[in-house]
Amino acid sequence: MSTLRRFLPAPLLGLLLGSAQAATPSVSMSDPHSYANTQDFRTRALSLDLDVDFAAKVLRGHVELQLERVNPQARTLILDTRDLTIRAVQAGDDKRLKATGFTLAPRDAVLGQALSIQMPAQADRVRIEYSTQPQASGLQWLSPAQTAGGKQPYLFTQSQAIHARSWIPLQDTPQIRAPYRAHIKTPKNLRAVMSANNDPQSPRNGRYQFEMPQAIPSYLIALAVGDIEFRSTGPRTGVYAEPSVVAAAAKEFEDTEQMMQRCEAVFGPYRWGRYDLLILPPSFPYGGMENPRLTFASPTVIAGDKSLVSLVAHELAHSWSGNLVTNASWADFWLNEGFTNHLTYRIMEEVYGADIAQQERALGAVDLKKSLELADRDGDRTLAPDLKGRDPDDGVTDVPYDRGAFFLAYLEQRYTRPVFDAFLRGWFDSHAFQSVHTADFLGYLQTQLMAKYPDRVSMAKVDEWIHAPQMPADTPWPADAFAQLDAQRQAWLDGKLTLAQLDTANWNPRHWVYWLDTLPVLSVAQMQALDQAYGFSRSRNQIIAGHWWALAARSAYAPADAGIAQYLRDVGRMRLITPIYRALAQTPQGRARAQALFAQDKPRYHPIAQTAIESLLADKP
Repeated sequence: MSTLRRFLPAPLLGLLLGSAQAATPSVSMSDPHSYANTQDFRTRALSLDLDVDFAAKVLRGHVELQLERVNPQARTLILDTRDLTIRAVQAGDDKRLKATGFTLAPRDAVLGQALSIQMPAQADRVRIEYSTQPQASGLQWLSPAQTAGGKQPYLFTQSQAIHARSWIPLQDTPQIRAPYRAHIKTPKNLRAVMSANNDPQSPRNGRYQFEMPQAIPSYLIALAVGDIEFRSTGPRTGVYAEPSVVAAAAKEFEDTEQMMQRCEAVFGPYRWGRYDLLILPPSFPYGGMENPRLTFASPTVIAGDKSLVSLVAHELAHSWSGNLVTNASWADFWLNEGFTNHLTYRIMEEVYGADIAQQERALGAVDLKKSLELADRDGDRTLAPDLKGRDPDDGVTDVPYDRGAFFLAYLEQRYTRPVFDAFLRGWFDSHAFQSVHTADFLGYLQTQLMAKYPDRVSMAKVDEWIHAPQMPADTPWPADAFAQLDAQRQAWLDGKLTLAQLDTANWNPRHWVYWLDTLPVLSVAQMQALDQAYGFSRSRNQIIAGHWWALAARSAYAPADAGIAQYLRDVGRMRLITPIYRALAQTPQGRARAQALFAQDKPRYHPIAQTAIESLLADKP
C-alpha cells in the first residue's frame, strides 16, 4: 500500500501545489455544512488508494492528506465523514507516520460524523485506513441488469454537494481546494475513470493510476467503474460509455471541440487539459455533473439529433464557472450555476444561433417561475438562501440557475455585451482556482463595472436581485421566443383551432417541451387527442416523454398509467421523475399510487434521488 510520501514525493508535491494555484477564499468564513476546522488545518494535497469490492458494495483502503498547519498551536484535526468505518489513523511528517488517537462524534442526519484526530506538534500528514458502507449517499452500485450492457456491474460517485464525505474522510467544503492522486483496484474486466487524467489506452488489468494536478474542491472528486469504452470526438475531447452506447454518444457530442473553442474565444483559455464525457447508466440522478476533465452525463441527453446538447454546453461552461472559480459555500451556489447558465446560453448562441439560445432562455424562465411558486420560504426565492441547519441539496432548484442567469443577463443588457464579456473574462482570470463568496463578486462588480460606468446600475438594484424574493420588474424575460406557439396553444384551448390546424412543421424538441410545460390540466378527450396527433406516449426522446408523463399525471389521465410506471422504472434523472411524483401526489389516491411505484423502483434510484422523492412524498398535498 503506497503512502503519500511515496505517492506524492516532495518535489512532485511542490510542483503540484505550485501549478495548481491553490488559493484560500478571499473572505474567511466558516462553512455551516462542514465540521472541518479549516482555521487550523487546510488540505494541500490528497492521495487515495482504494479497492473496489462489488460483492460487498464497499470501497476499502486509505486516504492520505498533506496539510498546511494554519494554526501552529492546534493539536486536533477535524474531518468530515458519513457512514464510514475508520480502522486506523496515523499522523506525522514526510519522514514518518505513527498511530494516533481519533474519535467519531455522534451521527448528524445531514452532516454525518466529525472525525477528530490527535495531531502531534509539527505533524502535517495523516493517513486514514477506512471502508465505506453499502448505503453511502455518494455511491451507487449497479447490478448488471441495471446497465446498458447487462453483463457487468457498475459503480459511480456523486459528491456534490456534501456526499464526498460518504466515500472519503476529508475536509468536505468547497472552501478547500487541493490536487489529488489515486490508485484504484478493480476487477480485471472493468475500467476505472476519474475526474483526473484518464488514459483510454490503459490495459484492463485491474490497476489504475490517476492524477489531478489542478486544485479542486472535494465535491469534484469523482470515480466510475464499469464496462467502459472510449471514442475520440476531437483533439481534446472524447466520450466514455458502455459499448452499446459509445458510438451514438460520440456522434451526438461531436461538436464539443467547437463549443470549447467558442468558450475560449469569449471567456479565456481552457485550463484543464482534456474535456471528456462519461455517459452513465440511466439511474444517474442529474442531467450532468461537471467533474473536471470528465463530465458525468445522463443517457437521457442522447436524442439522436443533437437537440439536447445544451447540457454539454452547460457542463463545459462549468470549466470556467464552478470548477475554475468556485462557490465558497452552498449559500453562494448561484456563483456556480447562475454564471454557468449565462455562459451556456452564450455558447449555444455562438454555435447554434440566437434563436436556439433564446428558446433555451425561455425554457429556463418557465422552470424558474415554477420553482419560485413551489418555494416554501421567501429566502429560497433569492440568490442568498439561508441553508444553515438544512441539507445543501435543498438549495438545488432553478432559482440559483435561472435567477442567477437573468441577473447576469440584466447586467449585460445595462453594460453592453462587449463590456460585460470582458468583465466576466477578467473575473475568471483574476479568481482562477479560488473559492469565492457573493461578497467577492459584488466587490469586483463595484470596482470593475459600477465605478467605471456610474448611473447604469445602482447598488439598490443589485441588492434587489440578490435578496428580494420577487423578481425585479425589469427582468429581461425572453418574451418572443415562443410567442407564436403561445398564440396557437391558447387558440387550441379556446376551441378556435384543431390540432390538425396547428403549425408544428418546424418545431424542435424545445418547442414540444415548452408546449407540454405550459399546458394546464387537460380533459381525457384533450389528452387522447394530443397523444393520437403527436404520439407522445411512444416518444424516444426521454426529455419530451418525461414532460408528457408529467402532464398526464397532472391531468389524472388513466390511460397513461402503464407508461408512467414504465418511465419511472427506466429513468433515474430527478429533473424528469420528480415532477411526475409531485403531480401524482396532489391527491390521496395519486399519492398512494406514487408511494407504491416508489417502493417498487427505489432500489433502481441513486441515494440522492431516493432522499428527494421520500421528502416529496412525505409532504401533505
